Amino acid sequence: MEDIRTATREDKSRRAFRVFFIPFFATSHIVPAVDLAWQFAARGVDSTVLITPANTPLVRRTVDRAHRAGLPLRLLTYPFPAAEVGLPEGLENLSTVSPSDEEKIYRATNLAQASHDHIIRESRPHAVIADVWFPTTVADDLGIPRVTFHVVSIFSQCVMYSLLKSRAHDKLAGPAADSTPFVVPYLPDPVEMVRSELPVFLRRPNHLAENIDRLKKVSQSAYGVVVNTFYELEEPYVDLYRASECRRAWLVGPLSLLYGRENEMAAVTERGGDESSASNEELCMAWLKTQAPASVVFVCFGSWNHFSEEQLREMALGLEATGVPFLWAVREEHWERATEWAPSQFEKRLAGRGLVVRGWAPQAAILSHPAVGAFLTHCGWNSVTEGVAAGLPMITWPLVFDHFIIERLVVGLLQVGVKMYGGFRSTLREEAAKVVVGREVIAQVVARFVPGVDEEIEGMRRARALAASAKAAVEGGTSYRDLNSLIEGLMSYRAGC
Repeated sequence: MEDIRTATREDKSRRAFRVFFIPFFATSHIVPAVDLAWQFAARGVDSTVLITPANTPLVRRTVDRAHRAGLPLRLLTYPFPAAEVGLPEGLENLSTVSPSDEEKIYRATNLAQASHDHIIRESRPHAVIADVWFPTTVADDLGIPRVTFHVVSIFSQCVMYSLLKSRAHDKLAGPAADSTPFVVPYLPDPVEMVRSELPVFLRRPNHLAENIDRLKKVSQSAYGVVVNTFYELEEPYVDLYRASECRRAWLVGPLSLLYGRENEMAAVTERGGDESSASNEELCMAWLKTQAPASVVFVCFGSWNHFSEEQLREMALGLEATGVPFLWAVREEHWERATEWAPSQFEKRLAGRGLVVRGWAPQAAILSHPAVGAFLTHCGWNSVTEGVAAGLPMITWPLVFDHFIIERLVVGLLQVGVKMYGGFRSTLREEAAKVVVGREVIAQVVARFVPGVDEEIEGMRRARALAASAKAAVEGGTSYRDLNSLIEGLMSYRAGC
């Protein structure tokens, strides 16, 4: 009876504990932030996600499902400063604006701070977990613990912080400097990079270069940081990070694995999709049921990608030439120009063997489907953690920011992936646009993941071992303990005030 009373007291205490979550204006930041809020709510914490109106549909179904499950998870909307930054009403997400307007989204982060400060002052939550782009230092003034949420990997952060400190990439000279390999210093492993594949902020001035020192200081002065990863995935880099960058770092991933079993498949399938996405869910799941186990290559480049018509055409013809079943998620913006790049009767020729999905696809659910045997990915961190959780080998096609760094982890250190292309690549859009990966290269690499060879597929055994580690981490292991430790630590902070 004493145990029951104690549990009841703890449950009531957590329900009275309120935490605000503030994600950045990008799908790749919003979805994992809501995943994290769900986990807090599942442990009885009153969890509120601050979000702008046009981004609400991305997570509305997830929040509604939480309500039906009796979880204290809700949304609180605040205005996006569209007029102030020169964007039309309704464009509030990095994934929905044109490349020329991306800077306006970043400018909006500074302007949104006033709304965040007002809400925090008025509502007085007991803790704030905010994206690294939102310092929310008003919490410090109010004695409220603030935690920084990182959606990039620990490995990437270690590489970027090392280069900020050493400027090793700036010591290269000559006409081939951008493509000359160099070893990143201060790391546990010999990691080679080339300057052309570094995040833009390390190569020339941009919004992040102008703010990186401030953002790093704000993050280091926070109560701590929380990251969508698990200890066993990046072990030596977690140890380095905790020793040199942030002593208090809680690793709580893969977040896509953390939904309760009774809600798991539906919740995972709905992540990031609005009400209009249901038809795509049904289409993908129905088609996958017709495919042999581990036979399908899933092709998806995340919520942010911009390919030329020529590259899209080569991609289409390359996938067709493999003879391998594939499911390809194509951005709506790309499909609207399909007459300019899609081969004649492309879908008709592929009937039964290939499926092209327009717009959003339920990525985590697709990856975990038994028919899927490999993942062609841009190496965004959310996608990589979902691929790891599913136990899939990956074909890497990095595009921007830290994707090329993550590729080094996937291909070089974890050895669960292969590169799509080994020639010159760049994070600068004007340079990347000049490179077209040909259909022959695409067909040759994808065809290596043919169905029927099971354990002999490159990286399959290692990928399955990582998936087992990921599952163990969230089911009573390191991530489970870190998540509970974070909640208990924040509650103790409140009790001590």
